[in-house]
Amino acid sequence: MHRREAKSSRELGLELAAICGRHFLKLKHLHYGYWTNDLEPDIANLHIAQENYTNFLVSHIPDGVKTILDVGCGLGQIAKTLIDMGYQVDCISPSPFLNEQVRSLLPGTSRVFECFYEQFETQCTYDLVLFSESFQYVRMEKALEKTVGLLNDGGFLLICDVFKTTLDANAVFRGGHKLAKFNQWIVQFPFELIEDIDITEQTAPNLDILDDTVRNVVRPALNSSVDYLANKYPLTVKFLRWKYRKKIDKTYRKYCNGGRTSEDFRKFKTYRLLLYKKTHSCESV
Repeated sequence: MHRREAKSSRELGLELAAICGRHFLKLKHLHYGYWTNDLEPDIANLHIAQENYTNFLVSHIPDGVKTILDVGCGLGQIAKTLIDMGYQVDCISPSPFLNEQVRSLLPGTSRVFECFYEQFETQCTYDLVLFSESFQYVRMEKALEKTVGLLNDGGFLLICDVFKTTLDANAVFRGGHKLAKFNQWIVQFPFELIEDIDITEQTAPNLDILDDTVRNVVRPALNSSVDYLANKYPLTVKFLRWKYRKKIDKTYRKYCNGGRTSEDFRKFKTYRLLLYKKTHSCESV
């Protein structure tokens, strides 16, 4: 039994996104939306775009797959879709909050493992290991090595996620592994590339929606709240601003000063669906 690490800011962000998205927008998913040409990029249409993403993802599961391990399963909606299609699905997530939602959604035949993927241990093997916007959070080499051991011979690795394309990506977007580095690592493992589909154009509009929400809703609401507290408790707010000035400045630069639009996303990132087949059993290099 591994001792669980303290909750990270990323985990907290996912929990807040789940709560706010479900309550205010009736969203079922935590992942990006897939925006088709006939769908206007608007927050009111985000639930449709998210369903498009799920349908796109599951349409690329190869014939013959029966058992799936969903790594970083979010709220469990993709797993639920897969189960309804007849697949046997197990899930992994380190978040107790999200796992509570998943367990209440999925049937008892699905197991939900509460741990980080790198720590996951089981005697089971699967026909497909799925990373839907979760591969960016794992240690790449360790995850690939573990996936080889978890797959049946002839099984599949399906990744649908964001990757960095330039060295300057950290200046704007920190999430995602470098695509070039991933390509260097993957060839050292027994995987054959089956599909590589670039869906950057279909996912980039999510950034404009997020940027608009932050500029016109989150930032004004935050500023109004801080102004109110500063007038009511001036010494306390002044002290807190001084004590946490570096974290506050970093947060504002990252989320509230622009530079996280679809144009920047296209410049620094690529969103890809990658499907690999396990070719044979061997030791990783």
